[in-house]
Amino acid sequence: MMADMYGNLRKRAGKDYDLEEPDIVIDRDDVPARKSDKFHWDIWLLLAFENWIFDFGRPIAALFVPVEWFPLNQPSIGDYFHMAYNVITPFCILKLIDRSSRKLSPTLTHLCVIIFVMGSSIHLVGDSINHRLVTIGYELHLSVRDNPIMKTLQPKELVDSFELLYNYDEVIGHLMWYIPFFICFFLYFTGCFKRKHEHMSVKAGPAWWFLIVFSGLYYWYLVTEGQIFNVYILTYVAMIIFWSKEKSRGQVLDINGRFLFYTFTITLLLVAIWVALLWNDPVLRQKYPGVVYVPEPWSFYTLYLKDQKPLHEIKFPRFH
Repeated sequence: MMADMYGNLRKRAGKDYDLEEPDIVIDRDDVPARKSDKFHWDIWLLLAFENWIFDFGRPIAALFVPVEWFPLNQPSIGDYFHMAYNVITPFCILKLIDRSSRKLSPTLTHLCVIIFVMGSSIHLVGDSINHRLVTIGYELHLSVRDNPIMKTLQPKELVDSFELLYNYDEVIGHLMWYIPFFICFFLYFTGCFKRKHEHMSVKAGPAWWFLIVFSGLYYWYLVTEGQIFNVYILTYVAMIIFWSKEKSRGQVLDINGRFLFYTFTITLLLVAIWVALLWNDPVLRQKYPGVVYVPEPWSFYTLYLKDQKPLHEIKFPRFH
């Protein structure tokens, strides 16, 4: 009888106090998923092609389209190209920033885009008049006062107005155009970093590398013709510093950030080659004095190619 009572107590105790091993539940939302890079082909392609067509191509189109189609007192085809550029480029910049993985200040980005549009619009007017002057003998490799057509201008005070126009075109317009432009690129670059354990690298194909070279060549033209090497190199150095800082924190650069950085690296290489080739040119040296010597491609054109001078007569510097 005592044994039966003892057995019942053991069963009851087992029933009441035996604890089941709890199930371990893992919330998958708390575990960071490894996400692969997604390259923004639509924006980068649109930006590359519209840069080449509407920025690089506008002075070329103005030269080859018959003047009779666009009289000198009316906007040229290059002006319409510039108008298209002033709309499409800020649109691409805003779309890029919208896709940034990092929350950026909308006030800062919108302010940059507003100043960008204002600067490029100022440049539109000044550049339109300057390129029209080329058709009547204005030499881009000479300063305003040293141009033959300016020396015969009457009254002489009109030359001051053309110098003001040049400053709006080449100085004020360029600074208001390109400083916010490169600030936007740097802001976007700061949002191109991910934690290493959350990042799955994507192998870049030949088309990706070709687009880098294609874009880098355009930014070579932008830096040299726009005379914005200081703005560009400060942006490039800031990107290197920020990348080094994020790398020390275990962050890696995604495929869009690498595209932007490699593009600017190609640009720096091309600018260095361009400057080295024209380092000892006496005429261009006179127009671009100072420590930072970066000649404009269109100045090179009016100096050596406008009169269809044969290539063998162009005297490049010799390196000893």
